[in-house]
Amino acid sequence: MTQTLIRDARLLGHEGSWALAIDAGAILWVGADERASAYSGAHEVIDAQGDLVAPAFVDAHVHLVQTGMALGQLDLTSARSWADLLALVAQHPGQDSSPVIAWGWDDARWPDADLIDAGALAIATRGREAYLARVDGHSALVTPGLLQVARGAEGYRPSGRIERDAHHLVRARLDAETTNDHRRRAVRAGCEELAGRGVVGFHENAAPHIGSVEEIAIIREVAGEVGLRPTIYWGETGAYALAREHGLPGLAGDLNADGALGSRTAALRTDYRDAPGERGHAYLSETEIADHVTECTRRGLQAGFHCIGDLALDTVAAGLSLAAQRCGLEAIRAARHRLEHVEMPSDSVIAVLARLGVHASVQPAFDAAWGGPTQMYADRVGERWRAMNPLRAMVEAGVSLAFGSDSPVTPIDPWGGVAAAMHHRNTDQRLDFQAAFAAHTLGGWRAGKDDASGRIAAGQRADLARWEVSAYAEDGNPDLTEHHPRLRQCWSAGRTIWKEPA
Repeated sequence: MTQTLIRDARLLGHEGSWALAIDAGAILWVGADERASAYSGAHEVIDAQGDLVAPAFVDAHVHLVQTGMALGQLDLTSARSWADLLALVAQHPGQDSSPVIAWGWDDARWPDADLIDAGALAIATRGREAYLARVDGHSALVTPGLLQVARGAEGYRPSGRIERDAHHLVRARLDAETTNDHRRRAVRAGCEELAGRGVVGFHENAAPHIGSVEEIAIIREVAGEVGLRPTIYWGETGAYALAREHGLPGLAGDLNADGALGSRTAALRTDYRDAPGERGHAYLSETEIADHVTECTRRGLQAGFHCIGDLALDTVAAGLSLAAQRCGLEAIRAARHRLEHVEMPSDSVIAVLARLGVHASVQPAFDAAWGGPTQMYADRVGERWRAMNPLRAMVEAGVSLAFGSDSPVTPIDPWGGVAAAMHHRNTDQRLDFQAAFAAHTLGGWRAGKDDASGRIAAGQRADLARWEVSAYAEDGNPDLTEHHPRLRQCWSAGRTIWKEPA
């Protein structure tokens, strides 16, 4: 007998009223509502009342422990200066003597950034240690005690602003002091945030410089309890035994080829516009990239890299091409390797990705936040911002896109991601609704090598979301210019994992 029958639903790309029958976690039948009487004996019959029923979202790049911690910690996104940040920290009550952990400051427009000082930060925290991550997660401000952990490491600065190896050392110190109970609470908060946004699948981009390997089991366990479907990557070269032990699909995600533009650590071919003489930091050579891709391909693993700057992307593309010479084109394409961010690819890099079947896990919210002629991208690279995040160029070249938030860098907001792709700051790179929505649903599953979901069709897994849409555009798709759809119910493999309170 059918488990669930959803009636009077609106489907994307279709007129009229539709119905879906669900059984054993999969879509059994889709058809016109007037033909649904054959399934009226279902255990559960849901009247969708004309709401949109669509594939649930996939967030293709998250950090759940950090997301959960950020949800319950001090939010620094409103700081417009160093003085603002100190005031926010000073007003934060904190918890006993534990470190102040916060996220989200962006100094791109601070008039007093040259005043950053670890001692002043310690005064604001009343002597407690503090770790304040920049919005991109690639640098941080710390108090003197934590600063000592990083003394002498690359990226250390006496002011308390740290990056690169110094940043990784401090993160490792904090991670060692974090309990698994704390991690579990953070992961649950992150999972509940995903489900409440209509996200069923997510790709965790774990790495040794981000958190402990213990997080893998915790994320998998808590995601299962909530009903989400995790795809977990570990960003480390040579960690084949770890991948096998934990059943990971790949050594990918935040395996850094470079850093971030905001922290001026993304690897560029030319100087940063606002920092002459600086070109960021490349962490891997062409040969190291090729070796990693080759070994992953031969072991049935996905390889992947965090790559933002044009120099980093050139190097990654060269390494991928060398691996293809070693392994053969079909083997590389079958592996579905992936890249994260892909913010400054040249046309030749895009062509390499398309030829080798490499998926691009991208964040449209980055363009919404930092694109345009007067925002951070333009500060860092000048007019080159116009060629950044070339979503349409990649789609037209045949590169499969998967959208994610990189939470907590930007919030978990899939409809916001769709809207950002449709309203790219460079009008030449805008996607239409169908392409943007597909990248945040079907594209995410494909990037995770899961072809069982992402479409409303018989035989597909019933990962679905029901949305109340306030307005539709002339093409029949949700109009996202003013209001985004409101989630009413979310299903994972036919099981309700979130429902609007009565």
